[in-house]
Amino acid sequence: MSKLTDVSKRILIGSALRSDRLTQTLLPKRIALPVFASDPLSSVAYAPGEVLMVLSIAGFSAYRYGPWITLAVVVLLFAVVASYRQNVRAYPSGGGDYEVATVNLGPRAGLTVAGALLVDYVLTVAVSVAAGVENLGSAIPFVSENKTGTAVAIIALLAVLNLRGVRESGTIFAAPTYLFVACVLATIAWGAFRGLVLGDEMSAPSAGYEVSAETAELTGFALLFLLLRAFSSGCAALTGVGAISNGVPAFRRPKSRNAATTLALMGGLAATMFGGIIALALATGVKMSETPATDILIGGRPAGPDYHQDPVIAQVSAAVFGHGSLPFLLVAAATALILFLAANTAYNGFPVLGSILAQDRYLPRQLHTRGDRLAFSNGIVLLAVFAGVLVYAYDADSTRLIQLYIVGVFVSFTFSQTGMVRHWNRHLAQEGEPAARRRMKRSRAINAFGAFFTGLVLVVVLVTKFSHGAWVALIGMALFYAMMTATRRHYDRVAEELALPAEAGREEMAKPSRVHSIVLVSKVHRPTLRALAYAKMMRSDVLEALSVNVDPEETRALFEEWNRRGIDIPLKTLDSPYREVTRPVVEYVKGLRRSNPRTVVSVYIPEYVVGHWYEQLLHNQSALRLKGRLLFTPGVMVTSVPYQLESSERARLRARRRSEWSAPGAVRRGPAGPAGRGEDDGREE
Repeated sequence: MSKLTDVSKRILIGSALRSDRLTQTLLPKRIALPVFASDPLSSVAYAPGEVLMVLSIAGFSAYRYGPWITLAVVVLLFAVVASYRQNVRAYPSGGGDYEVATVNLGPRAGLTVAGALLVDYVLTVAVSVAAGVENLGSAIPFVSENKTGTAVAIIALLAVLNLRGVRESGTIFAAPTYLFVACVLATIAWGAFRGLVLGDEMSAPSAGYEVSAETAELTGFALLFLLLRAFSSGCAALTGVGAISNGVPAFRRPKSRNAATTLALMGGLAATMFGGIIALALATGVKMSETPATDILIGGRPAGPDYHQDPVIAQVSAAVFGHGSLPFLLVAAATALILFLAANTAYNGFPVLGSILAQDRYLPRQLHTRGDRLAFSNGIVLLAVFAGVLVYAYDADSTRLIQLYIVGVFVSFTFSQTGMVRHWNRHLAQEGEPAARRRMKRSRAINAFGAFFTGLVLVVVLVTKFSHGAWVALIGMALFYAMMTATRRHYDRVAEELALPAEAGREEMAKPSRVHSIVLVSKVHRPTLRALAYAKMMRSDVLEALSVNVDPEETRALFEEWNRRGIDIPLKTLDSPYREVTRPVVEYVKGLRRSNPRTVVSVYIPEYVVGHWYEQLLHNQSALRLKGRLLFTPGVMVTSVPYQLESSERARLRARRRSEWSAPGAVRRGPAGPAGRGEDDGREE
């Protein structure tokens, strides 16, 4: 079984890497950009459509507010990018928003941010994959008919790719990301050239349709609420911006500078692409609606349930290049692919954050362990499971899933930037050099503006999206918060119980008054004799053999064989009228402890070891149950005395012949490479 699982593991994720090769998995900027920025870059595929769909509630006339909403989103994007450039320089350890909030605002704020980030990473995978499946389904009927199954399969595939290692998965994803960026920029450039220089009339496929307003002419507060809701929907373009601050340890050195440069590149590309697509959508007459079957009118009549509403980017590329042309098909393919790969941002952010939280004892320590390929394998698998459950629960419907989005993003944005303001205030109080103080004040002003702006947007998002599904995200954040606090309490309680007293644990080192040893016996065979011989070597105060009388004939035969061989250890039997084996032994051991509380009871269990998994299913189940029960009995020591059968010896020899054999489930402790956070020697690679 070990060989079978190990071979399949090697096929899926590749050969194991030595710990000293961790530096070879670090990312240069050209690979880090697609790894960490694919999420905000891919939002061009759905964020413009979300803005126009919300505005369509008031009819096509409300589209005139589109440029102003776009401008507000772009300004917010630049503010957030500028703020996070301060973060990665001040906190290069990879804790990102969580570390900033914890250090400057306290553990509770840090856990709130951590919960928000974990929820956001799960939603990033779910939304991106669901949107990609919907785009792919417009061309492949099988995908549209099996959306949920296809989405879950893609989530699993992305998990396998990331299990192969950050560097390898980044190389795989780099080409599609750059292809998508090139396609979108080419669409914007060619569209602008045709419209501004050549004066061509470009019309989207839906340009001739009408949009039926769901409500009458909106004014006053109702109009303001609609615009705020459209703005909050457009803020989907900011998802994933904070992933770089959480993934700084994955960059090559100098980590902070390379991360800040990547942030600037990502911000510039995302703003250009988002603004350009919305401008072309308005210029080519794109019509969108949240309920296209009833609110899109074709020839004055509702489009009907068979109408398929193409995404904004697809309609824009059709207007610019012509529907069905080679550039149009290339844009469509690149868009579908980038939406799948956008989930990779979360696959790199969630495991790193999980590792840091595990190191701080807020999540299980297994999340701090690197796998065979030096990736945080347990975090990758956990993210895939959470995202798969969410996609299944929402039937891979991106419209429903996206309503859960953004809340966690702006919670982390706001707490992080507020924490950075306190960070600079603390350092300004200690800094006397004028040039350094000027730099700190400039950084503080940037972070203060970011905190105010993102806090304002958080209020808008909560007000406008709460009833549309944002409450689910808030519940998810609360559950993560409760889980992390409970995990920390458990680890603290265990550490307190295990800690030695100031006097070096004299009581723990004291010998017990007596040792009462018991060898469990079912038959007189080689494993039994080995266990008896081993127990004799321990020189216990009392040594006895113990058997359970389930079948009187077998018990009589056991006594006869025992006496015939002249074994000089007393054999005692326990009656079991209900044919149980485990309960009588446990009750007997507990009785010994009650009668002599200072006596340690040592139980020896003979076991024979087989070499195949199917053989293991046929043996030792009673021994396993006994050990499980006795381990919870204070003052009882349980010792397994193994006897290796011939099949186990052959399995051992097979294992030795395999070079660099690594048993599945082998425990690895902590991240590879130098200990500590934020190490940065200033050398750029």
